[in-house]
Formats: sequence, C-alpha cells, structure tokens
Amino acid sequence: MANINASVHFLLLIFLSSTFLYLETVKFGSCNGVLNVSCTEIERKALVDFKQGLTDPSGRLSSWVGLDCCRWSGVVCSQRVPRVIKLKLRNQYARSPDANDEDTGAFGDDYGAAHAFGGEISHSLLDLKDLRYLDLSMNNFEGLQIPKFIGSFKRLRYLNLSGASFGGTIPPHLGNLSSLLYLDLYSYSVESVEDDLHWLSGLSSLRHLNLGNVDLSKAAAYWHRAVNSLSSLLELRLPRCGLSSLPDLPLPFFNVTSLLVLDLSNNGFNSSIPRWLFNFSSLAYLDLNSNNLQGSVPEGFGHLISLKYIDFSSNLFIGGHLPRDLGKLCNLRTLKLSFNSISGEIAELIDVLSECVNSSSLESLDLGFNYKMGGFLPNSLGHLKNLKSLHLWTNSFVGSIPNSIGNLSSLQEFYISENQMNGIIPESVGQLSALVALDLSENPWVGVMTESHFSNLTSLTDLAVKKSSPNITLVFNVNSKWIPPFKLNYLELQACQLGPKFPAWLRTQNQLKTIVLNNARISDTIPDWFWKLDLQLELLDIANNKLSGRFPNSLKFPKNAVVDLSSNRFDGPFPHFSSNLSSLYLTDNLFSGPIPRDVGKTMPWLTNFDVSWNSLNGTIPLSLGKIAGLTSLVLSNNHLSGEIPLIWNDKPDLYIVDMANNSLSGEIPSSMGTLNSLMFLILSGNKLSGEIPSSLQNCKDMERFDLGDNRLSGNLPSWIGEMQSLLILRLRSNLFDGNIPSQVCSLSHLHILDLAHNNLSGSVPSCLGNLSGMATEISNERYEGQLSVVMKGRELIYHNTLYLVNSIDLSDNNISGKLPELRNLSRLGTLNLSRNHLTGNIPEDVGSLSLLETLDLSRNQLSGLIPPSMVSMTSLNHLNLSYNRLSGKIPTSNQFQTFNDPSIYRNNLALCGKPLTMKCPGDDEATTDSSGVDNEDHDDEHEDAFEMKWFYVSMGPGFVVGFWGVFGPLIINRSWRRAYFRFLDEMKDRVMVVITVNVARLQKNANGKEDNMELEQVSIHKLSNQNNCFHVSVICFMLNPDHIILNLMEYCVFVFQVVSY
Repeated sequence: MANINASVHFLLLIFLSSTFLYLETVKFGSCNGVLNVSCTEIERKALVDFKQGLTDPSGRLSSWVGLDCCRWSGVVCSQRVPRVIKLKLRNQYARSPDANDEDTGAFGDDYGAAHAFGGEISHSLLDLKDLRYLDLSMNNFEGLQIPKFIGSFKRLRYLNLSGASFGGTIPPHLGNLSSLLYLDLYSYSVESVEDDLHWLSGLSSLRHLNLGNVDLSKAAAYWHRAVNSLSSLLELRLPRCGLSSLPDLPLPFFNVTSLLVLDLSNNGFNSSIPRWLFNFSSLAYLDLNSNNLQGSVPEGFGHLISLKYIDFSSNLFIGGHLPRDLGKLCNLRTLKLSFNSISGEIAELIDVLSECVNSSSLESLDLGFNYKMGGFLPNSLGHLKNLKSLHLWTNSFVGSIPNSIGNLSSLQEFYISENQMNGIIPESVGQLSALVALDLSENPWVGVMTESHFSNLTSLTDLAVKKSSPNITLVFNVNSKWIPPFKLNYLELQACQLGPKFPAWLRTQNQLKTIVLNNARISDTIPDWFWKLDLQLELLDIANNKLSGRFPNSLKFPKNAVVDLSSNRFDGPFPHFSSNLSSLYLTDNLFSGPIPRDVGKTMPWLTNFDVSWNSLNGTIPLSLGKIAGLTSLVLSNNHLSGEIPLIWNDKPDLYIVDMANNSLSGEIPSSMGTLNSLMFLILSGNKLSGEIPSSLQNCKDMERFDLGDNRLSGNLPSWIGEMQSLLILRLRSNLFDGNIPSQVCSLSHLHILDLAHNNLSGSVPSCLGNLSGMATEISNERYEGQLSVVMKGRELIYHNTLYLVNSIDLSDNNISGKLPELRNLSRLGTLNLSRNHLTGNIPEDVGSLSLLETLDLSRNQLSGLIPPSMVSMTSLNHLNLSYNRLSGKIPTSNQFQTFNDPSIYRNNLALCGKPLTMKCPGDDEATTDSSGVDNEDHDDEHEDAFEMKWFYVSMGPGFVVGFWGVFGPLIINRSWRRAYFRFLDEMKDRVMVVITVNVARLQKNANGKEDNMELEQVSIHKLSNQNNCFHVSVICFMLNPDHIILNLMEYCVFVFQVVSY
C-alpha cells in the first residue's frame, strides 16, 4: 500500500512540477538561517494573533518568538520577496486518517492527540496575502466549522484540513479558490452533516480532491456531474461519502480524461462494476472496496495496462470466476479480492500472470474469504517472483502447496489458513528466506515436518499451524539437538504432534511473546531451561497435553498476559502467578489444597479465573471480591465447602459465575442480584438451601440459570419470566413446590426447561407451546457452557453443541391435568413428563413434533389410544409409555417397528399387538399371500383383532350373569333348590356308573393309553364330586385362555354321553 501510494504521488509530482517549480528555492525557517529573508511586520503580527487563538498543549509553536517569522517552525517564506507562502502545521505525531493499519506511524493515537492544535482560527490569516500552501491536518478543532474566509486566499494552491475534526457543512466559499490544485478535507468529524457539491465547479484547476468521510448523500444523484466539471483532475478520493449509486451512463466523466487515482470505497453502491472505468486509460489506482457491488468482475481490465492497484474486496455479491485478462496486468502490484463470493479456480489467472515478460510486478495478492474459490494451487504460482504478500485464507483450496513455492524469494507473508489443504507441506517452504509470517492453520495437513521445512527461514517471526479439531494428522519430527535459523515472536502449534518430549529446540527461542503448544501430545515435565529463558509471554497456552510436575512460582508476565494450563497433570498446591495476569485457566488438573486467601490481592487485574475440575478444597477466598474487573469466575467440580461469600459488589462486568459440583452450603447471597451483567449463574450440585433470592430478578441479561441438584425450596418465582434472554432454566432435583408459573411461557429464547424431581403440583401451563425458542432454527454457533441433559433414557453431556439441544423435562413431580398442546415446538428434541399424575389422552397432534427424539410419558394415568400421527415422528428413537391406561393396538409402521422392547408399553392392560404378547383380534389370521396383503386385508385384520379383544373383555361379565341367572333362583326358591340337588344326586350316580364302565372298557382296549385315561376320569370324578365345574373352568382359563372354549366343549360332550348312557 505504501509503495503504491508513493508511485501514484510520483506521477502526480510530474504534473504538478511546473506549478511548484519556483518553490524549490524557498527558505524553510525551521531549517537554517543562511539566507537573509525576513517577513513583514503585518505578517508577523498576523501569525502572532493566529497563535494566540490556538491551543498548543505540547508547545509545538514555542519557536514563534522574535521578529523574523520566517524562522518560525512550520512557516515558509519566499526567497525572492519576504512573504509567507506556506503554513505547514500538520500534526506529525498523529496517524493519517486514511492510513492502513500497517502504515501507522511510530506514535499512537493518544500520543498524537497530545500534540494536536485546537481552539479558533483567527481572521488575521487574511493578512498573509501570498499564502499558497495551508496544512492544518491531523489536529483537533473539535467540530469547529471550516472558516469561510479561507475562500478568500486567491493564490492558495494547496489546502489540507484532513483529520482535523472540523464540523458543520463545507463552506461554498471554497469554490472561489480558482487556483487550487490540491484539496483534502478528509473528515474525522463525529457530526454527520449533508453537504452538496455545487461549489466544486469553481475549482477549475483542481488536480487532487479528497472528500473522504464527508456526508455527500445529498449529492448522490449528481456527484458525477460535479466531478465531471474538473477537467484537470488526476486524483479523486470519495470514500465513505454515502454515495448510494454509480452513474448509469456510458461516459459520465467525459471531461475527466487523465484520471490516475479513483477511490470510491465504502459507499452504498449496489450495481455491477461499471464498464465506463475502462475509459480511464491512464488509471493506476482503483479502489471500490466495501460496497454492495454485484455480478462478476468483467472482462476488459486487461486493457488498463497502467493499473498498479485494484481493490474490489468486501463486496459480498461479487461472484463468478476471475476473468482471464486480469492476468495481462503485468504492471499490477496489488490485487485485493477478499471477502467476496468469487468461485472457481485460480490456476488460469496465475498462469497468465506468470507469462508476463520480465515477470509479473505483482507484490500483494489477497483472495481470502471467498468460500467458493478452491481447487489446487497451480505450480505456476512459483513464477510470481516479486510476490511479497500472499493471502489465501478461508477458501476451499485442496491438495498440497506446490513445490515451486520455494522460488518466491521475496515472499514475506503467506496465509493459507482455513482451507481444505489435505496434502503435504513441501520442504521447499524452507527456502523462503524473506518469509516473516507463515500461517497454515485449520487445514487437515498430513505427513511430517522436519528440519528441512525450516532450513532457510532466517526472517521468520510468526508461525501458526493450529487446528481446532483434536484429530492429529501432522507430525513435527526434528532432532532434539536442532537449532532453528529463526527467532520467533509468535508460535502457535495446536493439534500437531510435537511430543512425547517437550520440544528442545525452544531453548534458543528467547524472543517469544506467544507460545501455544495445545494438544501436542507432550507427555513430559517442563524442563528447567524453559523457565530460565526469562520470556515476557503475553500468551502461554500448553493446554490439552499430559504435562506433569509442579508449575514454578518464578515466571514473569507482562500486563494483560494469559496463561492456560488446562487439561494436564500439573499437581501440588495452587501456584503463585504474576500479578499482571488477566486470564488464568487451570481447569482439569491435579492441583490440591485451598485457593490462596490473598489471590485477589496478588492478581488484581484478573478478568477470567477458571480453576474447575481440580481437587481444591477449603472455602472461597473473600479476596476475590477485590478484583473489580472480573468477567468470569469458574470454580466448579472441586471440593470447596462453606457458604458462598459476599464478594459480589462492584463487579459490573462479571457475566459467568460457575460454582457447580462442590459442597457449598447455606443460602444464595442476595447481593448476587447486583451483578447486572450476569449471563451464566451455575450453582448446581451443591447443598444450598433456602429460597431463590428475589434480587436475582435484576439480572435481566441472564442466559443460563442453573440451580439444580440442591436443597432449595419454596415456590418458583414468577419474575423468572422477566429474564427475556434466558436460554436454559434448570432447577431439577430440589424441593420446590407450588405451581409452574405461567410467566415461564414468555421466555421466547428458552430451549432447555428442566424442572424435574421436585414437588411441583398443578397442571402443565397450557401456554407452554408458546416457547418459540424451541421452534427457531439456530444458524450461528453460540457458547452456553457444558451441561448434563437427561435424554434417550440416560444422562448425556453436551458442550460445543449445547445450543442445538431443545428439551422439556418436568418428570417426577406431582403435576396433574391434561397434556398441553405442543405442536408449535417444531424443534423440540426431548419431552419427559414421566412420574406425574397426568390424565386424559395423548394429544393427536403430538405427531407434528417431527424432530422429537425422546418421549417419556411413563407412570402417569394417560388413557385412550396411541395417536396414529405418532408414526410420522421419524426422529423418535426413545419412547416410554409404560404404566398408564392406554388401550388399542400399538402402531407398527415407521419408527414403531424399532420399538420392540415390551417394557416400553408395560402395564397398559388394554394395549395389544407387538411387541406385547397380548394379541389384538385378528392377529392369528395369518396371511398366505407371499406378495403382500393389500390395505383392505389389513383393515379386516385390525377389525377382527379389535372384536377378539372385546370378546375376551365381555366373557367375564357374561359368565357372572349366566352363573347368577342359574344359581340365584335356587338360593331364593327352596323347592327349586331341593329339586336341583336331587337331580344332582341322580346325575352323580349315573356318572359314577359311566365312569366305572368306561374304565373297565379302556383297560381292555387301550394298552398304551389306559394310564392317562384313568387319570383323566379319576380327576374328573373328583372334581365332579366336589361340584367344582366352576373351578375347572376358571383353572383352564388361567392356564390357557386361548383354549378355554375347546376345554369346556370337550367336557360338555363327555357329560352328554354319560347322561345318554
């Protein structure tokens, strides 16, 4: 960028040289006093009055004393006559308003502000009749309007008021400056005032115009006509001006034929890239970035052979393939096409560029963040010998880096992170001696990197090869005695195998400020020499390894440093860390003992403090209350005891408090309600008692409210419904009673509601189906922490995907009434209402919950049929309807074919069909058609099964009616009773005769069967003597209900034969 600007300004210098030639011999008052030139008294007094109107906090005008104002700092006089011709009062300590981040000076914004002029601009400047050059840029006039009298400097040729915080509208009097060649009003004004451009027509000699950041929306319809009046214009910069449209004309700038620089970036253009650009045959600099341009990059730019700089970046709707003729721009030095929607491969463009005579001039190529751009990197990439910066990050490139990359001897930056590069990293990368920054992160590289990959990287300072996926496919295999040729400042290696030993080559890297060795498979102790490097580390991340031993107390860190030792095996007492730390992560280690009582005094600048999943004990230190800037406090999964301390005042930024799974007791402090920024309150798994303090209703931004697994009691507060940002409400396994407040239904973002295992009563709020958070698709990943959710019949721990879980669990309470309508909860994944007292039918529209995976309605008093619509719940994989009063046939299609465990339907006495042993009427009628049965046959089977079921059900009452219909009169009428028993006695005698005769006959005629027949007759004889026909029938029914009819009929036939005999 700096080189391009230098080239452009050199071209401008050629055009302006004839005008400013006579100024080459002027005497600069701030340089020397050899020439005897002195300003007039009138001009001296004018400058003194001007100084008195200014504020000068740093004394930049301290030299403005004495009689000779030509010697004053910033004042330039003509050599031939003692006249002031230049005022060069730019604030050199401030950053240019249009500078890129890499072009910033040695001084920061605060330093620049301390040297800025302010105050008023005196009219006395009008006495400088010969003033040709006025530069007040980069000062701070705090919204002062540009003085109108500036338009009276008839000889003024250079006016620069950029970045000086002028306000108001641009005075049209500037249009009187007919000799003006250079005008820069690039604004830093906070106030947005619409300006017009009618005054531009008076600047007939203007060659340089910069109105960047000036609101020109009022001139959006005619700005091109105003510019077209400037026939001498060479440089036009109108970035961030609110120009909503580009002119839709073939030749909107027919008078402007020599334009070299065109900057229309950061406007609201929503058209395609205009073809009238091709008329600027001398154009060297073109910047249209950060608009809403659409369509593809048109063919034709190849004819603009003078182009050195093209920036079409950050136009999200620019797509299509890159035109081939861009490769013809052999003089092009910078090409920026990042943050677009360009697709296809880049091989053709690179191939054409590589064919340039004397090689391409391209120095910077930025194609990053074009997600559809991919393919293999061409081998011709190595022919761009002048390339210094190559940005290919966040695309879809695949394969390996071509071996020719080693030919790019000038390459300083190579960023190819976040692609799909699944090949190897060639050893030729090690030949890039000018390379300063190398970022290969977030790619599935394979293979091994050795010393050869770094052999000649003598300029390397930044190296990043990280991957968020824990899967390791890239191995660093270097000799333990290897001495790298570089001195790194930044090292980030994540999900790359460095271990099992701690990398010995780090012994020479004594300039490191950032070390990331995360998930590097290091199973070692950190050697003593590492601690003796005396590094001033801004970031130390060695998490997710198997490092062991004790962490030393001697490490020094600069202010705002971050230390992450998570998921290792460090042990011993809590280490003593530098007071400069801003974030400390010690989670998942073996640290033991108490947290130091003075931790809040020794680390007063902490913002993030995470010591979860250790073996820390004791109480929570009161000194944590002294850390005013704390934003996250995570102490979960330790052995901490005692009460929650009163440390919550003056914590305006604290948004995470996680003390889950300890042994904390007592009540929740009401002072926690002063945490206005609190978003995550997780106190589950303790022994807390009492009620939820009402002060927590002040935490309006709460997203996760988790007090589960405690001993809290009382009613659920209705003010929970005021936490409109709430995503997770988990109060399970407490002693809460009363009704579920209907205000819960107003939580429009809630996607996990867990009130299980309490003593809640009343009914399920009928408005529960209004929880729109369980019907909204989440497109962006968001952090919600880690949570154990009961679903699919077991506890599952969710972390990175917790935001995708949608669950309602009200199980194991005393809730009664009917099931509410929940059809609107289209993304609900888990519904558990088991172990309550719910009645009524399962709603027919439950089948509309197509994404439901878990449904548990067991141990209630639900009745009726299983809704047929449930067969459309194709995501359902866990179902429990046991211990209810459901009836009818169990569905058998879709997902129900997989529910073959009878326990799913246990203790629903009127249910029938598979997988239960109780068959429905018609189930025994087998179909013999091997080709399948049509729908009518299935309907007949279902009807028969239904009739058979009612036959079984009606048989009991029928037997009772028949029995009492016979024996009832016998009990009431004595004469009938006597006659009946006389009949029985006679029948008994006849039966005995028949039995005796038949036994004798069978003994003679049935050799193999005589024992069985005798046993049968004797059994019947005994039962008959005891008048146990009723018992026989009942016993037969109990042993084999399917054959009761056959048993009874056989017995009756036998008795009929006896009677006949």
